[in-house]
This record gives sequence, C-alpha cells and structure tokens, in this order.
Amino acid sequence: MSNIKSRDEILSIRYQLKKEGKKVVFTNGCFDLIHSGHVDYLVKAKEMGDVLILALNTDPSVKRIKGSNRPILMQDERAFIVSNLKPVDYVTFFEEDTPAEIIKKLIPDILVKGADWAIDKIVGREVVEANGGEVKTIEFVNNQSTSNIINIIKERYKN
Repeated sequence: MSNIKSRDEILSIRYQLKKEGKKVVFTNGCFDLIHSGHVDYLVKAKEMGDVLILALNTDPSVKRIKGSNRPILMQDERAFIVSNLKPVDYVTFFEEDTPAEIIKKLIPDILVKGADWAIDKIVGREVVEANGGEVKTIEFVNNQSTSNIINIIKERYKN
C-alpha cells in the first residue's frame, strides 16, 4: 500500500497518530533531483520524532518558486522517490507557494526546515508553537543542492 496520501488522508492519519501519542515531524519542499543533502536532512528530521510527514510542492508550485525550467522531475516521480526513502513515513502534496494551510490543519509536533531558514521566518512557526510544538532547523552537511547539480550538468554538457 502506498504511503503517498491526499491531504484529507494525511489529516486523518495525523488525527490517529495524535490519539496514539506519536510525535509527528513535518517538513516540506520541492525535492527535485534527490541528492545526499536531501537524504541526510530527512534522516535527521525523522530522528526528531516517531513519524515523518513530507509535503511536496506540486509541479506548478515548484515552477512559480524555482522558475519555468523546474521541476526537472515531475511530482509523481518525486513523490515515488521520497516515499521510498527509509526515513519518510508519509508523503502528501501542497499546491500553494507555502505550506501554511497544510501546517495549520495538520499541526505537527515538530516543524523542520533547513538551517538556511531563520526560525522566525519559517512558515507555520506560529501555529506549531501556539499548539505546544517545536520548530527546528537542520544544518546542511555539504554544499549539495539541486541547483548545483543542474549547473554542473549544464557546464559539463554544453556544446
């Protein structure tokens, strides 16, 4: 059975996990061209709780945020890849430019973003903290990024 869920399904799962006393960690992003930085980040996020829910930007959302040439991989492929990574328990999508709406409904116990985000700038912080949750950041262990990979490919294969 797939761990890729609709928003309604993920909210129902969250409700059940709360009843079971499970600590839910939430993160979000594009996760285009998965690399070691993504995997390290997700491993560390999962270690913060019992269940890791990852919300992926839909293709139109990625395009608005990253530009007309992105995403490289379409949302169904990105979801398949991240849903099969060991630390990720559930994957859902959000089509807005920020995950504010899903965070407001989900109310995770821990909201996680990369350390390139200042805690006071993390979308959803106020909702999570107002409900007794925590907002944390994870330091990046390398300079790996999808944009860097794209630039390397463009440089190596330009004719």
